[in-house]
Amino acid sequence: MNAPATRPGAAPARFTQGPLLRHVLDMTGAGAVGLMAIFLVDLLSLLYVSRLGDAQLTAAVGFATQVMFVTVSVNIGLAIGVTALVSRALGRGEREGARRLAGSALAHVALASGLVVAAIWLSRGAILGWLGASGEAGRVAERFLAIALPANVMLGLGMAMSGVLRAVGDARRAMYVTLAGGAVTAALDPLLIFGAGLGVDGAAIATVASRVAFVVVGWHGAGRVHRLIGRPTLREMREDAGALYAIAAPAILTNIASPVASSWIMGVFAGFGPAAVAAFAIMDRVSALGYGPVFALSGSVGAILGQNLGARRFDRVSETMTICFALAAGYAALVGVVIAIAAPWIAAAFGAPPEAAALIPHFALWGAAAWMALSLLFVANAGFNNLGAPLLATAFNWGRATLGVIPFATLGGRLGGATGAMMGIAAGSLVFGLGSFAASRFVTRRLAKRAASA
Repeated sequence: MNAPATRPGAAPARFTQGPLLRHVLDMTGAGAVGLMAIFLVDLLSLLYVSRLGDAQLTAAVGFATQVMFVTVSVNIGLAIGVTALVSRALGRGEREGARRLAGSALAHVALASGLVVAAIWLSRGAILGWLGASGEAGRVAERFLAIALPANVMLGLGMAMSGVLRAVGDARRAMYVTLAGGAVTAALDPLLIFGAGLGVDGAAIATVASRVAFVVVGWHGAGRVHRLIGRPTLREMREDAGALYAIAAPAILTNIASPVASSWIMGVFAGFGPAAVAAFAIMDRVSALGYGPVFALSGSVGAILGQNLGARRFDRVSETMTICFALAAGYAALVGVVIAIAAPWIAAAFGAPPEAAALIPHFALWGAAAWMALSLLFVANAGFNNLGAPLLATAFNWGRATLGVIPFATLGGRLGGATGAMMGIAAGSLVFGLGSFAASRFVTRRLAKRAASA
C-alpha cells in the first residue's frame, strides 16, 4: 500500500483517508440532489410548455436544448479541468497553489465559454436549420436561444466554482450551487410562462435568472467560505493555461461528442415529423432526471481520484473505480425498468399527441438499454480524465458519437422507423460502453503496476 505523500505539516486531504464507499456515496448523493433539481425544473419547463397545447412549441424547446447542450458540454469540460487541478494540489498539501489555480482557471473559463457562446449565438439560425428545425418550431427555438444563450457564460463560472467546492470535499455547498439554480427556475417558470403570458420566452428568461444564481452561490462557497479563489494575473493565466487545457481540452472534446450525437439523433427523428421530435424531447428530459445520479457519480468522483492521485494512493484509485462501476451499472438497470414501466403515464402527463404517445413507450424501453451502457462509459471517462489518460475519454466518446450513433441510428431508422432508430442507438451504446469499461480496467491496473515497481 502506498503512503500518503503530503507535504510535511500539511493535513492529509479528506479523500485520502477513510472508507471510499462512503466518500463516493456522500459526493454522489449531494451532487445528485443538485443535478436532479436542475433536471426536474427543466422537465417542468418542458411540461409547462407542452401545456400550451402546441407540439411545435414542445419541439422548439427540444431543438433549443440540443444547441445549448454544446455550450454546457464545453462548461463541463472546463469544470473537469478545474476540479482535477485543484484536487491534485490539495492532495499534495499545496493550498496556496490550489487557490492560485482556481483563480486563473476561472478567468480562462469566462474567456473560453464567452467565445463559444458568441460563435453559437451568431450562427444559431444556421445550426437550427441543420438540425431540421423549420417553420414555427425553428422561429421559436431561435428566439429562445437569443435570450438564453449568453447566460451560459455565467453557468460555466458557476459550474467551475462548484468544481472547486467538490475538489476541497465540500459536497454540500457544491450541491447548493445547482439547487439555487433549480429553485430560481422552478419559481419563475410558471410565473413567466403563464402568469405573464410570455410562453416559451418566459422559460428562456427563467433560464437566465437561474444562471445568475449559479454564480452568486458558487462564489459565496468557493470564494468567501473556503477562500480558494485567488485574484488571477495575466502571468498566472499564461503559466497555468498549459496545465488546465491539458485536462480541459480533451475533456471538452469528449463532452462535445454527446451534443453532436444528440444533434444527429434529433435530425434523424425530425425526418419522422414533429411527433417523433416531441417524443424524443420528452424522454430526453425524463431520462436526464432519472439518470441524474449517474451524471453526479461521474462528475463527483473526479475529486476523489484527483486527491488520491496527488497523494500517490494508487490502491485507493483502483478501488474507487471498482465501486463506481458497480454503483452506476446497478442504478442504471433499476431506473431503466422504472422508466419503461412508467412510459404510458409519462405520455399522459405531458399530454403528448397520439403519434408521440405511441412512440414514448418504445423510446423508454430502448433508451433504458442505451443508458445502462452509457453509465459504464461515463464512469470510465471520469477515470480517464483524472488519471492521466484524457485522450482515451475523447476517443471513446467520439467513437460512440460517430461510429456508435450515425450508422446504427440511420440504419435502424430505415429498417424500423423512429423505434428502429432508438434500437440502433442502444446497440451502438452497448459496443462503446463495454469497450470503455475494459480500457478503464487496463488504465487502473497499469497505475497499480507502476506503484508496485516504484
